This record gives sequence, C-alpha cells and structure tokens, in this order.
Amino acid sequence: MPGRDAGFTLVELMIVLAIVCILGALAYPTYAGYTVRVRRVEGQVALIDAMQRQERYHLQHHTYVAFSADEPGTDGFAWWSGARAPASAYELDAHACPDREIGECVEIRARPGTARVDARFRDPDCGALTLDSTGRQGAEHAEARCWP
Repeated sequence: MPGRDAGFTLVELMIVLAIVCILGALAYPTYAGYTVRVRRVEGQVALIDAMQRQERYHLQHHTYVAFSADEPGTDGFAWWSGARAPASAYELDAHACPDREIGECVEIRARPGTARVDARFRDPDCGALTLDSTGRQGAEHAEARCWP
C-alpha cells in the first residue's frame, strides 16, 4: 500500500520477545547443567594429573607429599584445577589417607568454589571430589554419580 511506512508494530515485537524469552527459559537449565559438568571434568582431570605427579614423586622419594594453597609443597604441585587460580573451579589439597601415613597413601581433594578460586562456582550434585593413591574415587555427596 502506498503511503504506509514499512516496519514492525509493537504487538509483533512483543510476540517475538515473548517467544525468545520462552526459548531462553527452556534452554538455560540445560546450559547451566552442562557448564557444571564441564567444570566437574576440570576438577577430575586436575585430580588425575596431581595423582600422576604424586606417583612420580613417590617413585623418586619413597613417600607422597602433602600440599595445599597454604603450603604449596614441592615439584610444582598446583593447588588449583585450571590454567590460573582465580579462574579455576576447584581448589586442590593433598594429605595422608585416613588412618595411614603419608608415605603409604595420599588422598587428593578438589573443593569447588572456594575463596581462592572462582567462588561463584557450585557443584550441588557432587560437592568435593576425592582421589587417593589406591585408586578410590569419591565425592562429598556419595549418592550422586560424579565420576565416569
């Protein structure tokens, strides 16, 4: 029609906005769950890497080494899970297994979202992850399936 301006009406824009909001509301929980699982894998990889370092250390020194953010230890044991501490999802620490000496068994723990790493990250399903030198994998919330 001549003389009519081309464009969208307010009603059309509101309908499109409503559709986008509905799609976003449906997609966000899936996205949030995916990011938690990806960050959990970051923690698992960091635990496995730290345990491999512990085993190499044990072969050379006949003992494991405890470490934490307060006492970083030796031979480059990182107390964080990612490339840099502030962006990491987990804070790592290692100590003797319960009722055992550090020379016999070490347990490494990855705690999510502490003050020293990304404090906004939470893993409500698993909580802290653990791995010990006997190969036992664990999680704070044992009822959840946290390891593949």
